[in-house]
Amino acid sequence: MNEFMDVAIDLSDDNFDKNYGGPFGACVVKDGKIIGKGINRVIKDNDPTAHAEIIAIRNACKELGTHDLTGCEIYTSCYPCPMCLSAIIWSNIKKVYYANTKEDAANIGFRDDFIYDYLEKLTNNIEDNSVLKLKSMNREDALEVFKRYEEDKDKIVY
Repeated sequence: MNEFMDVAIDLSDDNFDKNYGGPFGACVVKDGKIIGKGINRVIKDNDPTAHAEIIAIRNACKELGTHDLTGCEIYTSCYPCPMCLSAIIWSNIKKVYYANTKEDAANIGFRDDFIYDYLEKLTNNIEDNSVLKLKSMNREDALEVFKRYEEDKDKIVY
């Protein structure tokens, strides 16, 4: 087995014992070195975004002093949920190694499938108000800020 996947699985096992959140662990690797680790801390921190991958990404960014993790890989004990997949993409990580599947996660009670189903409906312009109601408001006012940002010569696009 891969040494970095061993770390991710060990983190998930340790987290199970701590009961900080679900049995999930992850580590971000750059140039053969772990630069960020994470465990699921949803219960411990009362934070629904405190998934192992998110925590590992946050720690890696702090370690490197950047928001851009280009050249990094992430090893995670389970297939990332939609939120974590988005964070991985936003951080410019291009390779994900995972152990358990999303079906394995569903089998122990994690509900990622309803989010995937919801996103699929949105892609097909089908609103599902039973999951989330989206309503646009005050767009013209908000566009003013976007226009200023667009014209800003010192902006950092990420």
